Amino acid sequence: MARQPQERPRGKAREQEDDGIVDRLVHINRVAKTVKGGRRMAFAALVVVGDQKGRVGYGHGKAREVPEAIRKATESAKRDMIFVPLRSGRTLHHDVAGRHGAGRVILRAAKAGTGIIAGGPMRAVFEAIGIQDVVSKSLGSSNPYNMVRATIDALKAQMHPKDVAAARGLKYATLQARRVTVAGQDE
Repeated sequence: MARQPQERPRGKAREQEDDGIVDRLVHINRVAKTVKGGRRMAFAALVVVGDQKGRVGYGHGKAREVPEAIRKATESAKRDMIFVPLRSGRTLHHDVAGRHGAGRVILRAAKAGTGIIAGGPMRAVFEAIGIQDVVSKSLGSSNPYNMVRATIDALKAQMHPKDVAAARGLKYATLQARRVTVAGQDE
């Protein structure tokens, strides 16, 4: 009896295997290289990917055509994903600042129903990571590459209260009780 070859998913089906991974195209830049025969055009893409459950990554890809540049950037972003702890799966645990080059950002936790108050490149990061309520401000550079990198830098500094309690030698419940009394009410 002849053995049937097992079919493997190709193309879009392979993309479906990465369940829950969403990608956002942040910026496309057309670059030109001057050569003997004239100008040689190429494209650079900046892509943010995330699972909307706390994991996010960004990637940069360059190619002669736009779809190839986007594909390269998406693969790069999936390789370098980080995990960010979220409070109630919707906002940050604490306010944080991040920087990269001349780009600086400030991220603040927000009450339920606030929404995403952020500029374009930062909004793409928050949507990919699954944050629903956040207030952010970009200071300095408006370059999308620096804004995305500064936002990721800020998110890397985000700590879960359990980690803070362990670092301080306290119990998690004690730390949460302090948070409720200081804030007046838990959000």
